[in-house]
Amino acid sequence: MKIFKRIFGICETKSPENPDCWRYLSERAELELSKVPELKERGTAIRLEGKGLPNRVLVVHGSDDEFYAFENKCTHFGRRLDPLSGQQRIQCCSLGKSTFDYAGTNVSGTAKEPIKSFPVEKRNGALIIELT
Repeated sequence: MKIFKRIFGICETKSPENPDCWRYLSERAELELSKVPELKERGTAIRLEGKGLPNRVLVVHGSDDEFYAFENKCTHFGRRLDPLSGQQRIQCCSLGKSTFDYAGTNVSGTAKEPIKSFPVEKRNGALIIELT
């Protein structure tokens, strides 16, 4: 079944269940961590889309307990990205399996360009993602 997901570019990472857990305000996204149980554990992720965002965003709670954010678009074919379990890497959901480290650098696969990463700050129980 996973091969069909890769053929059609269907990612594993879901949008947050609570749509009110985040908002987009003038070039930054703000998430209230208490409203995002999907990010409670290390190695988890959510995708942010809509609400006026100029680009899709992937938010990852890394195995190092830090939070990371990326433009959720592979530089090879534009498909969404998913975190790789137990690794500090993310991978395109297509057949090419382009893989990137948390700095956005391509480490394997068909993509030749890095993905865009965004600065993330944890402040007062919220994540602030600068999308500039």
